[in-house]
Amino acid sequence: MSEGRIAVVGSGIAGLGAAWLLSRRYEVTLFEAADYLGGHTHTHDIHLDGQRYAVDSGFIVFNPQHYPLLTRMFAELDVASQPTTMSFSVHDAGSGLEYNAGSLDGLFCQRRNLLSPRFWGMLADLRRFYRQAPAVLHSEERFSTLGAYLQRHGYSAAFRDQHLVPMASALWSSPSQTILEFPMGQLIGFMTNHHMLQLSDRPQWQVVRGGSNSYVRALRRRWQVLERLSTPVHAIRRTPDGIMLRSLRGEEYFDEVVLACHADDALALLSDATASEQQILGGITYQDNDTVLHTDARVLPRDKRAWAAWNAHVPADPQAPCTVSYWMNALQSIDAPQPFIVSLNRDHDIDPAKVLRRMRYRHPVQNAAALAAQERKAEIQGRHHTWFAGAAWGFGFHEDGLRSGVDVAHGLGVPW
Repeated sequence: MSEGRIAVVGSGIAGLGAAWLLSRRYEVTLFEAADYLGGHTHTHDIHLDGQRYAVDSGFIVFNPQHYPLLTRMFAELDVASQPTTMSFSVHDAGSGLEYNAGSLDGLFCQRRNLLSPRFWGMLADLRRFYRQAPAVLHSEERFSTLGAYLQRHGYSAAFRDQHLVPMASALWSSPSQTILEFPMGQLIGFMTNHHMLQLSDRPQWQVVRGGSNSYVRALRRRWQVLERLSTPVHAIRRTPDGIMLRSLRGEEYFDEVVLACHADDALALLSDATASEQQILGGITYQDNDTVLHTDARVLPRDKRAWAAWNAHVPADPQAPCTVSYWMNALQSIDAPQPFIVSLNRDHDIDPAKVLRRMRYRHPVQNAAALAAQERKAEIQGRHHTWFAGAAWGFGFHEDGLRSGVDVAHGLGVPW
């Protein structure tokens, strides 16, 4: 017997996790505007030359140490994974610099770098940053921006522009200026927790075998959730006893609603948003990223020894943002004669004849306003029969999204 009706709006990892757990106790209806479940969990069936390939373009990697909830969910669902590489390369179009930080041969694939004081200075700054940066977590500098911190401590432009900013841009799918405005505490907290500020003993990363949507299929086989795809929600009105939700199907009553969508979309849905909801939800912003799945290797480094799982491109124009291309053959162990590449915001450099799919994803911006909103979340959570979930309430990654969904389930009396 269910104990009430709950609407979950949005089927990214936060909505999926919340719906999965809540359906154990409640009658759950999941609303999704798109024609598929998963949000950034997006696997494409590609057929080329008589072969089928499952290629991811959104959520790709995780590791058991830093994604404990996701790992636990995969174990319960019998979702298989396999090891992957997290190698990282940079191509600087202005200087022609290329390197792959994953090996000595890749690091010095351009032998002139062996004699470059600028390159050696970048490597020295890298070691210094790894050694010094964790101290900000225990000082007032945690409130500083990354750009101000680097300037104050005399880090070189080479380290900033040809390593740290491109790497962070790749991680957070954010433009360079946004990265430089990151709060140091947020950035270093994440990098420390993920053992990224060390040169050895890094965690073994994994990918979902057969594509990340394998776990979405496993969820759907096991839950009792009413799924409503291609059904955008238009408005939500709260009442003393519950909520009225209006969609393409008309108006329906639910006891509670879980807004597992982007914060700005959640705010737009609330016809009677409180002042606190307006302030807190309005503090979280998003970056649109045009994403292309393609086979055009020209976006990768010219020297194949520099090809990596994550490939950052620093444009010649210093005002233009860094971009990233993921070499999916390396990440997913795809054995294919052609490279499968997922590029963010590089549409103009890609041969249209080699484009397989086009997507647009939105990623939360990590800045001081977002951090302030996260710290005030408790003021609005569970009030007026309304709950909020999403990766933006954490670092913006898959584990953060699932954790937020699990937290909602706990708040509604469903422990896990």
